[in-house]
Amino acid sequence: MNPFGIILSGGKSSRMGTDKSLLPLGNKLVIEHIATKMKGITSQQAIITNTPEKYAFLNMEKYSDRHPGKGPLAGLESALYHIDAPVFVCAACDMPYISAEVYNRLLHELGHYDAVVPVYNKRIHPLSGIYTRGILPLIQQQLERDQLKVKDVFRFINVYYADNFTGIAKDTLKKHFFNMNHPGQYEEAKQF
Repeated sequence: MNPFGIILSGGKSSRMGTDKSLLPLGNKLVIEHIATKMKGITSQQAIITNTPEKYAFLNMEKYSDRHPGKGPLAGLESALYHIDAPVFVCAACDMPYISAEVYNRLLHELGHYDAVVPVYNKRIHPLSGIYTRGILPLIQQQLERDQLKVKDVFRFINVYYADNFTGIAKDTLKKHFFNMNHPGQYEEAKQF
């Protein structure tokens, strides 16, 4: 298995008021933290964005949504459509502290499933999941129906909901599943 890392960076950042992926965090931008971590998890990576020029400084492939304005599901569709890889490791652009340890656990669980979706603190985290390319037609079908929630696809595919993170430090898990949607969460991210 040679997973491909994708960073979904197509949101409007309306609650943050500015592009959250380009906010400084320590000595790097948020997107740089994610890209660096992703490079430690997968041998190939891409950013899914409708504004590739913003990320020209990153040495990564960039793909735009084929269905603009349809959210993260459209970003996932674009990745699976454009990139010839069997398995995709997914991260959102507002998750600065992703963990190789968590993703490796999820990849280990993949087996014959179409996707592995983590469950942390009783919430599913689809944008931190592992997806196989075979689900592309089902995603396309959902987009055509304007059913835009990623989790709605799960009704039609074989998903493993991973909730056993035994052996992974609580602090690692808290950071991995932390995302920044508004200024208060950005301030919180600076304290980690």
